[in-house]
Amino acid sequence: MTENPFPDVRWGRDPGTWARRVIGAVAGSKPGAWFIRRCTPLDRWLLDRSGGRFTILGPMAVPLLLLTTTGRKSGQRRQIPLAYMRDGDRLFLVGSNFGQAHHPAWALNLVAEPNAWVTMGGKEIPVLATEVVGAERDRIYQEFVDYISNYDTYRGRAGREIKIFALTSR
Repeated sequence: MTENPFPDVRWGRDPGTWARRVIGAVAGSKPGAWFIRRCTPLDRWLLDRSGGRFTILGPMAVPLLLLTTTGRKSGQRRQIPLAYMRDGDRLFLVGSNFGQAHHPAWALNLVAEPNAWVTMGGKEIPVLATEVVGAERDRIYQEFVDYISNYDTYRGRAGREIKIFALTSR
């Protein structure tokens, strides 16, 4: 049996169902999403400086990682903190973009160049991203919704099919 390539790290502990409902309601609101988007640069800085160990939002909700993609237009490395869920030796990311009508840049970057990196637990890990479709996509999205309800709000507000990616170590 091989060791999982992704460290099992989380800053803080799971806040529990009641607290996740409150967090989901706040994060799913337009003001809450606006606030979280504004915190993203600070969170990116903290994740980068701590090697993916600490995040300002992680203790309250789902675990976060730092995703590094190659910009499809610039060819430059781009980093973004993202919530993820784990299933065995795969990580899943949801391109909800806080319910905005357009896909997030990182998702379009992964479509153009699926070789990327995640930083978590002090390690930068090369990954291959695969877009998840069909029944598996629906199952994974529902797991995100079940964990924190704001993803259901985002789905209703986005007006598009939200992309989901599976990341595997390469």
